[in-house]
Amino acid sequence: MDLPVDEWKAYILRKWALLPTSIRDTISTAGTLSDVFLHCSSLFQPEDEMVLKRLSRGYLVGKDPNASLFYKEEGNKKFQEKDYMGAAVLYSKGVSHSRPNTEAISLCYANRSAAFFHLGQYETCLEDIIRAQSHGYPERLQPKMMLRKAECLVTLGRLQEASQTISDLESKLAAKPTLAASHFEVLQRNLHRLKTKVQKKENLSETFPAALTKAFKDMDLMEESEQIPSASSSVSLCTDPLKGRHLIATKDILPGELLVKEAAFVSVLNPGEMPQLHHGLESKWNTRVTNGDLHCHCCLKHTLATVPCDQCSYAKYCSQECMQQAWELYHTVECPQGGLLLTLGIFCHIALRVTLLARFEDVGKVVRKLCGEIGNKDICLPESENMLKTLNYDLGENEENGKIVETPIPGCDINGKYENNYNAVFNLLPHTENHSPEHKFLCALSVAALCRQLEAASFWALKPGLKSSKPKTAVTHVLSPELNIWGVVMLRHMLQLQCNAQAITTIQHTGSKESIITESREIRLATGIFPVVSLLNHSCRPNTSVSFTSTVATIRASQQIAKGQEILHCYGPHESRMAVAERQQKLRSQYFFECTCPACHKEPRATAGPRWAAFCCHSCRAVMQGEDVLSCGNRSCTESVSRSHLVSRLQDLQQQVGMAQKLLRSGKLEQAVQQLLGCQHAAESFLPAEHTVVGEIDDHLAQAYAALGDWEKSATHLQKSLQVVEVRHGPSSIEMGRELFKLAQIFFNGCAIPEALNTIQKAEKVLSVHCGPWSDEIEELQKMKSCLLNLLPIPVGPSG
Repeated sequence: MDLPVDEWKAYILRKWALLPTSIRDTISTAGTLSDVFLHCSSLFQPEDEMVLKRLSRGYLVGKDPNASLFYKEEGNKKFQEKDYMGAAVLYSKGVSHSRPNTEAISLCYANRSAAFFHLGQYETCLEDIIRAQSHGYPERLQPKMMLRKAECLVTLGRLQEASQTISDLESKLAAKPTLAASHFEVLQRNLHRLKTKVQKKENLSETFPAALTKAFKDMDLMEESEQIPSASSSVSLCTDPLKGRHLIATKDILPGELLVKEAAFVSVLNPGEMPQLHHGLESKWNTRVTNGDLHCHCCLKHTLATVPCDQCSYAKYCSQECMQQAWELYHTVECPQGGLLLTLGIFCHIALRVTLLARFEDVGKVVRKLCGEIGNKDICLPESENMLKTLNYDLGENEENGKIVETPIPGCDINGKYENNYNAVFNLLPHTENHSPEHKFLCALSVAALCRQLEAASFWALKPGLKSSKPKTAVTHVLSPELNIWGVVMLRHMLQLQCNAQAITTIQHTGSKESIITESREIRLATGIFPVVSLLNHSCRPNTSVSFTSTVATIRASQQIAKGQEILHCYGPHESRMAVAERQQKLRSQYFFECTCPACHKEPRATAGPRWAAFCCHSCRAVMQGEDVLSCGNRSCTESVSRSHLVSRLQDLQQQVGMAQKLLRSGKLEQAVQQLLGCQHAAESFLPAEHTVVGEIDDHLAQAYAALGDWEKSATHLQKSLQVVEVRHGPSSIEMGRELFKLAQIFFNGCAIPEALNTIQKAEKVLSVHCGPWSDEIEELQKMKSCLLNLLPIPVGPSG
């Protein structure tokens, strides 16, 4: 996903292994990224290009009328089953595969508008009706859609527009009564009903206030730092030889305080599982729903009403505005390369997009620095200077009298200001010396392949007045000087991402439509570059919490931070998720450092490990200790057993729990309960009550009993699950907040008012620290609290 597809990786690694030792040594010992790229790109051969083209063709990213018809028909099936949300998604897939201004796209939009009408999304329904009409919706079908439009307008209280639509429809029917008699009568009855409805609403003496516009939920920084515009004045940027750049607190900080609010400099949506086309299958299209079907490829907003790119079927947006913005900034170049970018992976895609966005900033100093590093007369030709002038790369803020001035902190301007701009992105460390030669070879050849395709697509012609220095008639496998420069830039960015890419996450709600208690999990939605967030150093026990709204990262203090203390973020390996050895291995392999945070530096854990991952004695329930052979920790007990035996039992138990989950998802609730109770009994014989799997069993039982309407049993099991979460993650963790949210839902639905109010208060306290006071979860909790307070009996005072 981040790196190229497995087939391309395997191909490149075989190519590397077959290279003469002298060439491998030259690449391995190359002193600069420029040398690495120039050596590797010269090895890219036509046969390599053919392999990559074959892999790229496996992704269906173009317009296909047959696919459009397939998805429309599949959407119709869902519509007939009254699964209107599923129908809307499939109609959207049909829209994305349809060419503009065709009957196919107009029909998909019209059908999707019907799905939104049944979902009660009337504004969205109206938008799709307009889209259907703009793409040439057939005249013979107009009356039915106009009736739907009138229905929406009446429901929304837009009575004047509704009356006009009804009048237009009556005129159309009178002028061309082409409908069958039965359909005509149905339309006439519905028109009469709507006209009556309009008259009744117009005659109401009481006026109803319009719905209040939802306030902007994101809190702004209380006071922005002059040094770091995306950060609070409570933090300051420092640097030292050991820690590098880092942030420290300039005053005492309270839990929940907003420290950083930063929009991604660039982000690329995680496409999810996009299987390549394998010839011989019955159908090359599938109805699987991915992130790319449900989120805007520009702003990442969740939407069912996607608007596709006019040229490709892959890129989809939440609005015409986002589509236009993406097209102007980067999609003009990316659009023809959709299959190639999916093949080369997200990191290569981000590297290209960052470079494309750099065209809109003053980065002349960066390119001049690269020219100096390359030191090749074929690269630093006068045409390269012309390129800089044409791109309007004048002297940057870090230049004086034509010379680059080194700033005390890399990424800052000459005044010490660190902003979310290309200069900051460029100065993120690529860790060139730490990456393996094979990895650099893979990245460099992937970038070279992309540059080759950009050159073939006349990439430079997209900027008016900019001409490639290579004659059009030349047949050569050598890249032009301009693309060599940008190739080095893209390679730098691709290598940066291993340590500096930030996963943009969202909460995905799962479960059946009938489920009252929502199951949720955090998923990776996109990958982005956040220059300010990248300043935070890692700790396995961080003092901050990060959340995302669209492409904006928000970092809050998760605990009290004293003045002068470093602001720390977790890069993934958290003490509540991994043991020390596993965390250190992960950090060394991905981030190239040994962690010395308090969680890693404290006294080594006992050989039993944490209780949430330990085994217990069958006889006395004490924790088992040891390496290959485990002995009971109770000195008066002589029980012992091999670790491999207990691990095997745990794997069997997890398989049984997985089977119970399948029963739960398929609605076989009683069977799921019996299966889970059996798992619970089996777990008691060798797992402590705080073990993660024991907590998962109780969590699933709570879900099953909630679906059965047994709120008391559901609450009992979820409270047991909460104890496991607290042991593992802590009482103030985001995980604890989410479990409390679920418990509040259970008490609310079970009408246990005092318990619900108490749990809501606890959940609000925890979630507000991590997500802020305006998050969706807090809003839902406040609605529940308001409803419950209205149900409480009013106390009656003494009568006399």
